[in-house]
Amino acid sequence: MKGKIFKMRPKLKKTSRVTKIIINHIKDNLKSYIVVSLILLIGIILGVFFVNNMNTAQAEELKSYINDFINALKQGYTINNMELLKKSMGNNLLFTFLMWFIGSTVVGIPIVLGIVAFRGFCLGYTISAVIAILGSEKGLLFFISSILLQNLIFIPCMLALSVSGIKLYKSIMKDKRKENIKIEIFRHTAFSLLMLALLLLSSLIETYVSTNLLLLCIQWF
Repeated sequence: MKGKIFKMRPKLKKTSRVTKIIINHIKDNLKSYIVVSLILLIGIILGVFFVNNMNTAQAEELKSYINDFINALKQGYTINNMELLKKSMGNNLLFTFLMWFIGSTVVGIPIVLGIVAFRGFCLGYTISAVIAILGSEKGLLFFISSILLQNLIFIPCMLALSVSGIKLYKSIMKDKRKENIKIEIFRHTAFSLLMLALLLLSSLIETYVSTNLLLLCIQWF
């Protein structure tokens, strides 16, 4: 038992060290996190507002799309997990590359913030649409089973990538020495690769967890 307890201590230290690094990162960039979170929130609100102000034709088209999707699943439509995984991973890979590349340029920060707002809009639109069509209870169940889990990883990663780009921009503006800029770009790149690993994990969750949850819950829609 003593040997086992002794072996567990390094793992606990590693875990606490990683947690400490994350907490310090958030504290050091708290203002930037607040800004990008507010922009995300504005995007979500705009998405909800858009759905609530659709005309009758748009609402009917959306209703038809959601109902056709649900009916197809009820009738035994099979989801190709491998194709879904490839598409999701490809999208997340492209997303991370864009956030890294655009965030590495001095003029790219407004575009990064625009991407955050757009993703917020898409999320707000989706949540509002399924609730408007399916009702509050079924809509929330649809959202939780099919969309929530992967976004618990995707959204923090997106915010972190945005903040990393902002941090790099501030570093370039404050210190224009080439050596220091190279170090900051390296940090931004390493951080982006870490976020990519987490985003690929969110693709696995979307494909193999959320999809199966949706299929389990489809009978209640």
